[in-house]
Amino acid sequence: MGKGYAEGPAAEEAERRLEELAAGGIEPAQRERPAVYGSTDERPERHFLGWLGEVDPDELFDSGAAYGLTVVRRTED
Repeated sequence: MGKGYAEGPAAEEAERRLEELAAGGIEPAQRERPAVYGSTDERPERHFLGWLGEVDPDELFDSGAAYGLTVVRRTED
């Protein structure tokens, strides 16, 4: 019995993309990271506060420095 999907068009597409990447034909996928968004007294609109791990949303909230905090996945610029 064959492996099906792993031997079909998906595998061929993955191989083609690897060849294009090696030849410089496509850009590598951008890395996604968890980003912390929220509001501050200075900027009440929701905005990027920092990367999770570099800023602690619990600490920001507990200190009163930020509110309305959310963590979302975002690609690095």
